[in-house]
Amino acid sequence: MSNNALLSRDEFEAELRAIGPKRYHDLHPFHKLLHGGKLNKGQVKAWALNRYYYQCCIPQKDAALMARLTDRELRREWIHRIHDHDGTAEGPESGGIERWLKLTDALGLDRDYVISTEGILPGTRFAVDAYVKFVYDKPNLEAIASSLTEMFAPSIHRERIAGMLEHYSYINDDTVAYFRRRLDQAPRDAGFALKYVVENASTRKEQDSCIAALTFKTQVLWAQLDALHYSYVTPGLIPPGAYVPERE
Repeated sequence: MSNNALLSRDEFEAELRAIGPKRYHDLHPFHKLLHGGKLNKGQVKAWALNRYYYQCCIPQKDAALMARLTDRELRREWIHRIHDHDGTAEGPESGGIERWLKLTDALGLDRDYVISTEGILPGTRFAVDAYVKFVYDKPNLEAIASSLTEMFAPSIHRERIAGMLEHYSYINDDTVAYFRRRLDQAPRDAGFALKYVVENASTRKEQDSCIAALTFKTQVLWAQLDALHYSYVTPGLIPPGAYVPERE
């Protein structure tokens, strides 16, 4: 088959799915340390603090995409992603960002400090901002394809829930509620996005662009962990102004 030949839908889907086992951030050494109980509490706090910035920016990138969707049915489908993170009411429907803040609360981080994002690493900010800009700038098809890391998310959530509950005494079922909820939400979202991308990428160039978009998203996630590992694990060079864990 020519490199420029259109992939069948099955071939295209297989190419997208193959990215996870090679590039998803569950392979990163930082996650191996986190899930294996090898981090101290200060390092876990640094991870939760920095990851908050990613969580709070997800609705922004989805809103950027929705602002240019002309298909009402597609908007109706996509808007629940914003509701999932921002929430629609107090209690069970308070949203993923609130559930993440309950995690940082339980870790002893000041909520106002977390929300301010003052203590996040430059690498975190640059990576997450690059993702939001990517979705803002790229065609809808590529923006939607970049969300397909959700295909690979349930396995890391299951590993994280089990590992953190086993190894960290300060983690309980309430503090892992974010990850439990995503076990249902991520497959639903990924199923819709995958179907949309596979059906709407009608040229090989569009297919390759979607593959590149998903690859880029895995790099965004990987870069965040690179920053955490470099600053808080080894060699431990924390940039000025970033969160400095107390000795615990």
